Amino acid sequence: MNRYATLMVILFLTCKSTAQAQEPVPPFSALVQPEAYSLTGETLYRPDLGKQKEKLQADCMSAKAQYDADPSNRENIIWFGRRAAYLWRYREAIELFSKGIELYPDDPRLYRHRGHRYITVRQFDKAVRDLGHAVRLVRDMADEVEPDGQSNEKNIPTSTLKSNIWYHLGLAFYLKGNFDRAAEAFRECLKYSGNDDMLCATSDWLYMSLRRSGQHSEAEEVLKAIPEDMNILENFSYHRRLLMYKGILPPDSLLPPGVLLSEPDLTTQGYGVANWYLYNGQRSRAEKLFHKVLSGSYWSAFGYIAAEAEKARRRKRP
Repeated sequence: MNRYATLMVILFLTCKSTAQAQEPVPPFSALVQPEAYSLTGETLYRPDLGKQKEKLQADCMSAKAQYDADPSNRENIIWFGRRAAYLWRYREAIELFSKGIELYPDDPRLYRHRGHRYITVRQFDKAVRDLGHAVRLVRDMADEVEPDGQSNEKNIPTSTLKSNIWYHLGLAFYLKGNFDRAAEAFRECLKYSGNDDMLCATSDWLYMSLRRSGQHSEAEEVLKAIPEDMNILENFSYHRRLLMYKGILPPDSLLPPGVLLSEPDLTTQGYGVANWYLYNGQRSRAEKLFHKVLSGSYWSAFGYIAAEAEKARRRKRP
């Protein structure tokens, strides 16, 4: 090759390399598919899970290995789906539960878990159908303790299959804005809320459902079963919200100024306090708190979804 030809090859390769270096990087949305879409149309992606990620991934890999070894085993399907969901892989979890339903159409647990994740991805009608079907399947069954995937400090499960089915059905109706049906579901859930943790969680959403449906005296009756001293293992936020509704705790104590709360706590307490302001005619304070909840990234939390539903309903009002 003569000197001129060599120079042209070098120039060509240099220009090609420069063009590749200047080629725009695809946007994040083109690289990673969103897990869900908000009720107001925003794309929702998996957040950074921080310190939790390593353990959650290890647990999920273990569940996947068991599933791969026997993909027709219903326990393997359920646990792989649950572990995938803890990593915010909700589309994958729903697909796994759907495969399980094809194999075991009479197993209420599969509808209970898929219904839960339909709530997470904002498909409330599908959630109502799944959870309603689960109600019919368990009607003549004895209740059973549901093992936790993310245990509390004492490693004691606090919910049952029936309580979880009714609880999530109530949430689906609440998020749809059907507060009367939500209250009915949470009343049923109370029948299976056999410990203080489930009593607090169920009573909180029942109280809010009744307040939103204008049944204020009935809402006050719910609070009579909630003392200050309760044996709480994990639902501390719900207990504090209920004490706020009773007037024992001021709203500022749930969101103390200058205190940096975790995103789950901010989301849970923020929605409860915002609702409290809304009930009591302080709409501007409520709006600010709803906005604060939605400024976070913990979009899978029920408080976040409820704040989002509130925002979506306001947009529809004339």
